[in-house]
Amino acid sequence: MWVVLAFISALCLGFYDISKKVALRDNSVVDVLTASILISSGILVIPLLLSRIMPELMSGTLFYVPTLDLRGHLLTILKSAIVLSSWICAYVALKHLPISIVSPWQATRPMWTLIGALIIFGERLNSWQWIGVIMAIGTIFVFSFFNHPAGHGKELLHAPDTRYYVALALAILIGACSGLYDKYIMRLYDHNAVQVYYTLYQAVMMVVFCYIHHLRHHTRPALRAGSDLGALIAIPLISIFLVISDNVYMLALQDPESMIAVVSTIRRGGTVIGFGYGLLFLREKDPWKKVLCMLGILTGLVCLAVGSM
Repeated sequence: MWVVLAFISALCLGFYDISKKVALRDNSVVDVLTASILISSGILVIPLLLSRIMPELMSGTLFYVPTLDLRGHLLTILKSAIVLSSWICAYVALKHLPISIVSPWQATRPMWTLIGALIIFGERLNSWQWIGVIMAIGTIFVFSFFNHPAGHGKELLHAPDTRYYVALALAILIGACSGLYDKYIMRLYDHNAVQVYYTLYQAVMMVVFCYIHHLRHHTRPALRAGSDLGALIAIPLISIFLVISDNVYMLALQDPESMIAVVSTIRRGGTVIGFGYGLLFLREKDPWKKVLCMLGILTGLVCLAVGSM
């Protein structure tokens, strides 16, 4: 069952990426992230309040949110800080480094999660799972490495500051640690409780970061919906898809037989949805290259599914 949940999470994550792409068309990353996290908090606070007001009615349902002890709250706050730190580092790196450098580096993130899973949790993959992981991660890396924008060579004429490379490396390593930390905390606490409180704590942190960001750049938070209906509903869709994706992802990790190396790779396979969107609706260049990439990732995901059933 955990494999099915991982695929559902990947599917939602793919639509989350599309919604984010549409929302970012006329808006800044910080404003979109802040707004989407606040909406996610608004969604998740409903089952939290119902679980406290009517515990008898909510108990036993899929939406019941148990209480956390002090240790649980501290671990959840740490999870929020880890995720937000990864996002901030990635944002800084993406802003100052060429995309031709950022994309291949980010494509190595599942590899680091895999290494951590093998060392820390002692996970052992069978032959089918190894083939699937290598196929999926390898295809994503190769595509990211060769999918450089036109004129990318000129981007490297002026070498970026070393600290931006450090920010990129930290974003990747912290992101990999986040997946491993999720596996750890899911062994201790209910997935609904972790998701709800993690999102609420993250909202507080993101609002503070957004305020500091705009204060530093002498700007004000502003979101523009755009002229089309898609842009109007994009930000709420970011929240909806992320809430569903995180919920089933954490539920998958609660299964004692689940493997974070497999789950994280399957979730990364959600990029297939973004590739398909780019081909069908954005008419992006090099369609056959993207089709081959999608086939490679899908083949890897099929191998993972076969080896995990």
